[in-house]
Amino acid sequence: MRGALPPSALLRGRAALLLSLLWMPALLPAAFRLLLLPRALLCMASRSPPSLPTPASGSGYVPGSVSAAFVTCPNEKVAKEIARAVVEKRLAACVNLIPQITSIYEWKGKIEEDSEVLMMIKTQSSLVPALTDFVRSVHPYEVAEVIALPVEQGNPPYLHWVHQVTQCLSRPSTDVP
Repeated sequence: MRGALPPSALLRGRAALLLSLLWMPALLPAAFRLLLLPRALLCMASRSPPSLPTPASGSGYVPGSVSAAFVTCPNEKVAKEIARAVVEKRLAACVNLIPQITSIYEWKGKIEEDSEVLMMIKTQSSLVPALTDFVRSVHPYEVAEVIALPVEQGNPPYLHWVHQVTQCLSRPSTDVP
């Protein structure tokens, strides 16, 4: 073979090509490039060939592994206390408080109407039972509303961040969503 390069040079060349592609904005969106950077650097260090994920599966996100849980609270003070506690305990990565919702429901044979605060909690689906138990233990309602819906799709870096923040139970996170 005339002009053949040794295998180690080919691997370095492929990794360098991958790194150059990562920073060409016209070829790959910014979020996708950021997700690939650690892989390219690891590839260069280990001298193993890079594998490019496809856009459909490239995020590494498993559909349904993150959930959005919803909890209603009687007022903003209670909602903030619970929100701060679930984030501090890493049962959730983020909680949005939606004030002044109106809830109409039947309770003990009567139709009720109340102004409440809705909490939208982003967490790993595997943490929903622990989140539910915690909310029930601190919530002032006799029957606290805690319902969760799996997230099938979303912004891959955000979904990765939710996993990262809720998996690092022993050390504080400095990452920003």
